[in-house]
Amino acid sequence: MILLVALLIIPAYFTPLWQISLWAPQYPEGLNMKIWIDHLSGNVDQINGVNHYIGMRHIGDEMFPEFSFLIYIIGALIALGIIAFLIGKRWSLYAFFGLMMLFGLAVLADMYQWGYKYGHNLDPKAAIKVEGMSYQPPLIGYKELLNFLAYSGPDTGSWILMGGVGLLIVAIIRDRFDKTVIN
Repeated sequence: MILLVALLIIPAYFTPLWQISLWAPQYPEGLNMKIWIDHLSGNVDQINGVNHYIGMRHIGDEMFPEFSFLIYIIGALIALGIIAFLIGKRWSLYAFFGLMMLFGLAVLADMYQWGYKYGHNLDPKAAIKVEGMSYQPPLIGYKELLNFLAYSGPDTGSWILMGGVGLLIVAIIRDRFDKTVIN
């Protein structure tokens, strides 16, 4: 299972990892931004046009330094998963699981921090100002921001990675079960 999980990390290079969507009366079909391992795609220009009015910074690949090194971190996770498989010891399973969990938590913390800065550091000269309002997008789930409904959540690549972590949990449960049967 460890080898399968290591190989399941590979699609992170070819599928979007996260998505942010916005709906409003003037955008009933919605605006969608996809976050990949090394770039953004989707309606980024339209989102920037809307966000300009409330003083949010321009969204672009250059504002994500993570794009320059995330490909290496993902590659290291794949390599460490293969090494854990080759070692084939209980501790290598737990170590790989710990690294995967640490990676997931670090990504969520980084995304929260980005969203906080992005939604709170507004241009004071913006055309639309609502006193005391911040425009931090949700980390996961839905949130109303003025007349927009915003959604943020995992996309294909993250679902595959989470499935891999689920398989590691199954492997750990099997290890625990097998240990109690042997003892």
